[in-house]
Amino acid sequence: MSNTAVETVRTFDTRTEAKVPLASPLAYAYRRSGAPTPTARSRVTLRERPFLGHLILRGGAIVLDEAVREVLGVSLPGEPQGLVHDAEGERSLQWLSPDEWLVIVPGGEEFAVENRLREALAGAHFAISNASGGQTLVELEGEAARELLMKSVIYDVHPSHFPVGKGVTTVFAKTTVILRRPSEARWELVVRRSFADYTYRWLLDAGEDYGIGVAR
Repeated sequence: MSNTAVETVRTFDTRTEAKVPLASPLAYAYRRSGAPTPTARSRVTLRERPFLGHLILRGGAIVLDEAVREVLGVSLPGEPQGLVHDAEGERSLQWLSPDEWLVIVPGGEEFAVENRLREALAGAHFAISNASGGQTLVELEGEAARELLMKSVIYDVHPSHFPVGKGVTTVFAKTTVILRRPSEARWELVVRRSFADYTYRWLLDAGEDYGIGVAR
């Protein structure tokens, strides 16, 4: 092999070992649109929770419930549009449709959870898809969070219609999001990665009246 050929191989090997920085879906939006720091006048705070594990679980509720309780320690939501969390509040299950659920777990757990679910469901009719790379979760918190959502989504977010423990897929501006209410003070938006920048910039604009701040 000539010296030129050897050098080419070495260059290729070095390139394959290069480390690519991990960037959140909103990393570009932070650089492009800025991230205003929360202040004393901020009535709503935005926070991204990137790199969580997102799994789409499909199958009959009776078949899935036992496996989900065994692996995650919680039962499937008992009613349509239900949202439940484990005791630590770190893992959640949300009803998306009659045979479809969204499972969100801490980042790094998704592969182990998927494998454990597959083992527990061996022989059953089910499907699991890992959507972690295609979605991110954005939190809104503060006294004006609901007002901001009223300007952004078509779904009725009044407390009498949208209590804690509910989640829906709805239209957000010119895209769609999964809107969830895990607690009295906090709302969550599960956003597709390709619309993360758009959603973020919309929220900054719509939240300007409330002094919106971005927690990093």
